[in-house]
Amino acid sequence: MYDEFYGFSARPFQLTPDAAFYFESLTHRKALSYLGYGLAQGEGFIVITGEVGAGKSTLVAHLMATIDPQRLTAAQVVTSALNGEEIIHVVAQAFGLVIDGHDKASALAAIEGLLHAEARGGRRCLLVVDEAQNLSIEAIEELRMLSNFQLGAQPLLQTLLLGQPEFRDLLQSSPELEQLRQRVIATHHLDAMEADEIRPYIEHRLKLVGWEGRPQIAADVYPALYEASGGVPRRVNQIANRLFLMGSVEQRDLFDADLFARVLAEVRTDTGLAPAREVVHPQFSPPAPPMAHPAVAPEPIDAVPFEEMKAAFAERDALISELQQAVIELANSVEQPAPAAAVPSAELTALAQRLGAMEQRLVQQEASVKHALAMLIEWLEADQKAAA
Repeated sequence: MYDEFYGFSARPFQLTPDAAFYFESLTHRKALSYLGYGLAQGEGFIVITGEVGAGKSTLVAHLMATIDPQRLTAAQVVTSALNGEEIIHVVAQAFGLVIDGHDKASALAAIEGLLHAEARGGRRCLLVVDEAQNLSIEAIEELRMLSNFQLGAQPLLQTLLLGQPEFRDLLQSSPELEQLRQRVIATHHLDAMEADEIRPYIEHRLKLVGWEGRPQIAADVYPALYEASGGVPRRVNQIANRLFLMGSVEQRDLFDADLFARVLAEVRTDTGLAPAREVVHPQFSPPAPPMAHPAVAPEPIDAVPFEEMKAAFAERDALISELQQAVIELANSVEQPAPAAAVPSAELTALAQRLGAMEQRLVQQEASVKHALAMLIEWLEADQKAAA
């Protein structure tokens, strides 16, 4: 294999998700910002969608690798076409529960018992559901019902839903999912990488396996790779794998545009890889024009005006600030307890624990807000540079 020829410690462009190779592109940084904000809330649903190969599973693998098991118990489910009862049993199995009766009521009771036990141990529970587009409406509703489990006023389960664009479309349009929509506290669509991120992405993965400049990759290969892949990470990996394989077969120490063109022709012949298409966010897309002939593609759609994007994120930041202020006011009210003689010691202890948890949650929220603001500043600066 080419990894041996070039002296790599592993294959840098494998197609399966691996947290060790996580690359924080702009869209992944935005996704982590939303995840950080959502997880700080400790309740409801977080929704991450993206095209096939956009890096959703790698993002989750990175998230799972950073989770502190002393504070958060996480379970992951990769779904197929499951109905309501089946998803309950799959969730139970994901949390390590064995259901003797194999009935829905027993599974629900076991899940609720585990959630209560984890909460009493000071741990929150997170359920990660991958390939959510395969779920039936009934199964999605069952997941919503699981979010009803509480210990007092404390939600016991938070859910992260990952899916392809059709899941986002279903979530936005289905009248049957209105109650779930009201519980979504953060959502993000993973876009493809930008053209100027292809080279850092390639070099990042190569350096992780010991690359020290051999082989060299000509500068004009990177824009060609972007055009061929559309910036979709899995497509990039697929083409890069073949490029390095052909390079090793021909014992090349320099990958130039001619070699890349031959590789791309072979990839398209062998795998049926179509030319990359520009992916436009559906919620910003006008209706497709009528097509006079099946072979005629619609005209390209302009990007969303940057001013509209700034307004959207300004509104989001205002909502975050409003939530933060509400938490501060609640914390201030908690800091003024009743006279000691009127309050039993057990209640004082519970009150102190609640205040401590709120203060910790506020710190997490503030970090999320700072991350989001920094991200917005970067976008503004990039826009100003582009305009200059």
